[in-house]
Amino acid sequence: MTDSTDVAHAVIITGLSGAGRSQAANVLEDIGYFVVDNLPTPMIANLVTAVGAAEGSRSRIAVVVDTRAGMNADNLEEALNDLHRDGVRTTVLFLTAEDRVLARRFEETRRPHPVDASSLDKSIAIERSAFEGVRAVSDVIIDTTDFSVHQLRDRLRDAFTDSVAHASMRVDVTSFGFKRGVPRIVDLMFDVRFLPNPHWIPELRGKTGKDAEVRDFVFSHDEADEFLERVTSLLNFLIPHYEAEGKSYLTIGIGCTGGRHRSVALTESIGAYLLEQGVSTTIHHRDVDA
Repeated sequence: MTDSTDVAHAVIITGLSGAGRSQAANVLEDIGYFVVDNLPTPMIANLVTAVGAAEGSRSRIAVVVDTRAGMNADNLEEALNDLHRDGVRTTVLFLTAEDRVLARRFEETRRPHPVDASSLDKSIAIERSAFEGVRAVSDVIIDTTDFSVHQLRDRLRDAFTDSVAHASMRVDVTSFGFKRGVPRIVDLMFDVRFLPNPHWIPELRGKTGKDAEVRDFVFSHDEADEFLERVTSLLNFLIPHYEAEGKSYLTIGIGCTGGRHRSVALTESIGAYLLEQGVSTTIHHRDVDA
């Protein structure tokens, strides 16, 4: 008899209604996960055991749980404890978005919100409040406010494709511009606006931190080398400790004024360093084309 330890990875998909849970389930199914929708939280561990026995030692399972199944932080934690006790590697994926976007999506689809309240805005507020504890224990949090369906698909593929082979922490390093707002979801944020700005060099203004001329300018200043050394040293310390505590996904934001020069050059260097160290790393540049 095969037990639940034969499951290579279990993902619990949760979050706010309208934030993209169904799309997330479809993406994970496309990349090889066995997906079950709307499962009561107390049944998760039993499902994982059953699927592991049926599918074999490389099986990957994704379970969508939400307010329809009475989801809350306490029963999620109980389910996670059961899975961890059985030796199952788990990731909690939480999807969120701004209230105005959630309301627009429901209005466009004409679907009723699962939380019955006097207005759509009230339903969204009640669900957001109820899910605060669930979000707090989630491993991967994705804000889909500004995501198209294709962008969400790409981000999920980055996070979960080959997740069995990459059982250790996955790191996302993203550059951004402060003038366009900070990333909504980030674990560690670094501000590199203390470095001289290539924007004020006419021949560099139209280029980005991906170009050798900009990169050379940024790293011609000792402060950039020292920053890179200090940040990579910090990550060398943090990542093993995060992994030891069961954290599976780390998001790092590197910001400058416009998100096109300094932050891009430093993000490329930090991402390259982590890849050289064998850390599963993805690199994104939010504002490089803005």
